[in-house]
Amino acid sequence: MAINLDETDRSILSTLGVDGRISNVALAEEVHLSPSACLRRVRRLEEAGVIERYAAVIDPAKIGKATSVFVDISLSSQREDLFDEFEAAVKEVPGVMSCHLMAGDADYVVQILCADVADYEQIHRTYLSRLPGVTRLRSSFALRTVTSKPAYEID
Repeated sequence: MAINLDETDRSILSTLGVDGRISNVALAEEVHLSPSACLRRVRRLEEAGVIERYAAVIDPAKIGKATSVFVDISLSSQREDLFDEFEAAVKEVPGVMSCHLMAGDADYVVQILCADVADYEQIHRTYLSRLPGVTRLRSSFALRTVTSKPAYEID
């Protein structure tokens, strides 16, 4: 459920989306609030679940994971228990960055970061092909990332 955000909330979220390590004093100055009022707003946004967590944006190539693979996965059935079993298992696959239940041809789209094609082959053979209910895997390798935003645009 969406909560009502005013202009100051949106400004706080936009600033934190770009720099989650900004000090409260600097954030308060940026959004034109006193430090205590800013801290109250941030805590309210955290408690409401608008801010889920803080994270570092890591360059995959610098940690040896320069290959990004998008995998369309189809399951044998649309049974809810199979979806639950698949979703629990896919969370344990190394390199999985995201998994999305889809409408359309594939049931899921999974993004995997890996070192190279050989590394992906190992993940494919050892994990993906053995996930519950999988009937089809279609892999697409990203040639390069054109844009990747660290945060949502706040309207």
